[in-house]
Amino acid sequence: MTELDELDRGLVHALQIHPRAPWTLIGEVLGINSVTVARRWNRLTEAGLAWVTAYPRVSNTQAVVTGVIEVDAEPGAAEDVARVLATHPSLTNIKLTAGGRDIVATVQTASLHELASLTTSLFRRTPGVRATRTHVSTGVPTEGSQWRLRSLDSVQSARIEAALSPAHRPAPVTGAGWDSLDAHLLELLSADGRMSLRDLSAQTGAGISTVRRRLQSLLASRLNLRCDLARPLSGWPLSAVYFTSVPGKYLDETSRILAGVREVRSCFIAAGPHALVIDVWLRALSDVPAFEAHLSRRLPRLTVNDRSVVLRTVKHMGRLLDHDGKCVGVIPLRHPAGPLR
Repeated sequence: MTELDELDRGLVHALQIHPRAPWTLIGEVLGINSVTVARRWNRLTEAGLAWVTAYPRVSNTQAVVTGVIEVDAEPGAAEDVARVLATHPSLTNIKLTAGGRDIVATVQTASLHELASLTTSLFRRTPGVRATRTHVSTGVPTEGSQWRLRSLDSVQSARIEAALSPAHRPAPVTGAGWDSLDAHLLELLSADGRMSLRDLSAQTGAGISTVRRRLQSLLASRLNLRCDLARPLSGWPLSAVYFTSVPGKYLDETSRILAGVREVRSCFIAAGPHALVIDVWLRALSDVPAFEAHLSRRLPRLTVNDRSVVLRTVKHMGRLLDHDGKCVGVIPLRHPAGPLR
């Protein structure tokens, strides 16, 4: 796979901080002109090496019910099952794994009833599925948009951070409903999080000023943007999922500490035997037990019940990935509570 140079890595880091930052600003921070920045980004996206995605804010459990699903497949059927599941827009992430399950998938629905109906119907009609176990997420202490490449220095990072408008800064989620324009904007931005206001207007049929106001409203409390990179290029080519438990009175404290651990990519608080499902990025296979030992030392009340090494990520936040982690397609995300267009 093509290696990224320092300018490419700085560009990705800048977009992780501010996914819709103007090219002029990023060029000034990196010391190159805006045309060069835009050309580099186009090269990265066309090669499937990096991309910007929009997705519903999963911390709003009143609007989005997230399920982590373990799938056991018939012998030799796991890849075929994963490919079928990847076509469904409600399944945002799909990982082929080794260990106590063949696949770990993440699904988003509008309610517990819809989660039960979807998982029952979807897995029942998918050939090769032998059994499933669903864990309902009751909270997300940390998720992938908070991970940083750490290629910019503190001054450069602060300059990009300072350019974030209030609409792009984290704010309390709201219970406001989603209308057809919101749902359409999500679908478009999940495919290209940097789509221009002019193109968003043309695609939705809404005026540019309307799109601008609506996008500001969505980013203020209901929509997240993130810049992702093909994992092998990040320096952390291996992924693993840990299924853990911790006494309830220590759950909040443990979650806060995990949010600050460099290797932790995301963490779900789950209702069931595994209080926390932790997705981590590692540098080598030997780090799987080493990281577990590190967690045990740092968090003695945390018990790792099981773990699975990710053999391949098939789908990541709606992006279809090849064996090298490069984006080769996208299944646009739909908001679970939004109207169908």
